[in-house]
Amino acid sequence: MGILGPSKDATLVLRDADLIAAALRQALADASPQERMGLERAVAIVESTAAATGAEVRARWVRSRLAAVGFTGDITSVAAVKALRQAEPGLSLVAAVQLQKEAAADPQ
Repeated sequence: MGILGPSKDATLVLRDADLIAAALRQALADASPQERMGLERAVAIVESTAAATGAEVRARWVRSRLAAVGFTGDITSVAAVKALRQAEPGLSLVAAVQLQKEAAADPQ
């Protein structure tokens, strides 16, 4: 059984945000005064992104894939599912619909 239910399709979210944040914190510790402000901002961005749930990450992914194929319509539409499957040809209809629902439920 995958994340999306009993199917051969599954969505796996991999994130290295914790490793990236640790590397940025180390760089910040070693930073010159000129580099500090930018690195502090980078750490804040990575930490806020790392706090996202799997559903939020998947919703961002769906929106990015839809944007990649030029879809600007209603994310709850059948056209959105079609565009998502166009962007990701290996995505099953079941997985595309589940991902669409998660993206529609995410306020961004």
